[in-house]
Amino acid sequence: MRMVKGTMGRRKRYVAVDAHFDEDGRLLPRAIEWDDGRVFAIDEVRDMRRAASLKTGGDGIRYTIRVGHAITYLFYEQPRWFVEERIAEMP
Repeated sequence: MRMVKGTMGRRKRYVAVDAHFDEDGRLLPRAIEWDDGRVFAIDEVRDMRRAASLKTGGDGIRYTIRVGHAITYLFYEQPRWFVEERIAEMP
């Protein structure tokens, strides 16, 4: 697949996640840690369901999350977590 210059694509980016099990046994993420040490608190889990990542491939439990004002997906593909990282085409 060839991207048009200046457009953005996506790639699977594995990340560290702080998560816990609630009293009903659901696994809920609390924060995402990037490999450079930045930590992003998850303000809200809006939805969780079994689904595939149509942009990067793979499947698992897809969490629709809010981090600040941004709504995005976080995937739990046992035993790892990943996000659909945006990447710019190189000139």
